[in-house]
Amino acid sequence: MTTLPPTRRERVRAATLDEILQVARRLLVHESITGVTLRAIAREMGMTAAALYRYYPNLESLVAGLCARLYDECTTEISDARDRAGSDPGARLYAMCRTFRAWSVTHPAEFNLMFASPVPEAGRLKTGEFGAGFRFALTFADIFGELWQRAPFPVPPEEELPPLLAEQLHQFVDELGQQGARPGTSSLPVGAAQLYLSCWVRMYGIVALEVYGHLKFALSNVGPMFDAELDAAAQQLGLDPTRYRDRPL
Repeated sequence: MTTLPPTRRERVRAATLDEILQVARRLLVHESITGVTLRAIAREMGMTAAALYRYYPNLESLVAGLCARLYDECTTEISDARDRAGSDPGARLYAMCRTFRAWSVTHPAEFNLMFASPVPEAGRLKTGEFGAGFRFALTFADIFGELWQRAPFPVPPEEELPPLLAEQLHQFVDELGQQGARPGTSSLPVGAAQLYLSCWVRMYGIVALEVYGHLKFALSNVGPMFDAELDAAAQQLGLDPTRYRDRPL
């Protein structure tokens, strides 16, 4: 089936949508989220605020579109770093985590919008604009599943987990499969899913503390602490950190 090229009207609309998000991001970076308004975007673009409604029905949907673009940008950088690292899943994991930190500390305003804003109801996270957030999560879940398939590591047995936690983890693994996770990821035992989330909390937590400056009371350079946390997480996954810690991105 032959796909027709976009019409001129479609190209103009796509270019305008792209410009709207570029302007919104610039305002986010220079003025924080409070500076991202329809009026401010329209003023920057030389159009009326009313004209923006032809592209976004409200400010909430525009910000959601910006958030999706940022997730996709971050996911692309992480995926590219993973692929450059070769076939060793340990090297791939290290490259991904380090790239996530590098992107986050370089883009604090964007990080704040993506990770420090209230999220909508769970159902919207998997579809529409917020599907980009789940695609971001899948990049880490899939490398975790790859590590598990290569050499299963110790995880808590399901019967030792609180029943409510185990129930939610079952639902989480099912959701991973429905959203396109690799077979090794969508068949993780509950204990492995718990360890995956524990590792993510560990990585996200130290990155967020660094982005918001909450470690300055103790550390002028968070890099070595991040590396130590990454090494500790890697050991939980059966990896030898000495094989990966000095590899360049």
